[in-house]
Amino acid sequence: MSPRPRLAHLRRPALLAAAAEVIRERGLENARLADVAERAGTSAPSVLYYFASKAELLTEALTSAEERFYSALDTDLERVDGAAERLLKIIDSACGEGDYDAALWIELWARALQDAELAATRADLDGRWRGSIARVVRYGQEQGEFGAADPDDVAVLLASLLDGLAVQIALGDAEVTPARVRNLCVRLAERELDCELGARRAA
Repeated sequence: MSPRPRLAHLRRPALLAAAAEVIRERGLENARLADVAERAGTSAPSVLYYFASKAELLTEALTSAEERFYSALDTDLERVDGAAERLLKIIDSACGEGDYDAALWIELWARALQDAELAATRADLDGRWRGSIARVVRYGQEQGEFGAADPDDVAVLLASLLDGLAVQIALGDAEVTPARVRNLCVRLAERELDCELGARRAA
């Protein structure tokens, strides 16, 4: 294959953003490379030049979205010292106040069941998500804010709850509002970590 053009660093992000939009709107099954190309203002062969398949396109689009998500989250976490506030930042990031892309995650989860490459991507990204939560839990325990609990167990519980409820938010479930999701996740954290976050809950 010939060397990629010098503008690759500019074209690739545009293609990934276009891919994310098309996948959100139509789902991966109905998303055509031609649709992505049209949205990005380029040609289908150009998309194929960077991505060999729709599965690769989904992987790259979600990974790119996750990098933006963690960049914003890390910035938010650095702005506060308390572990309780950091944990609330994480909760908020997944229930309507962050860049958590539930639509892309839904596509990945469904296809990871049959695709080994996507399954590996899913494992890596989920591991990063749980690791972020576990680190805040350990920090809170070191600071004396949180009670004794296995940080990894808490991370699995909280991440699973956030992920499942984020799907309901994405589906527009009238009974599962961002405010209700936040409250439920705060209650779980309080119970598991023997701490009090009630005063910090959203009105």
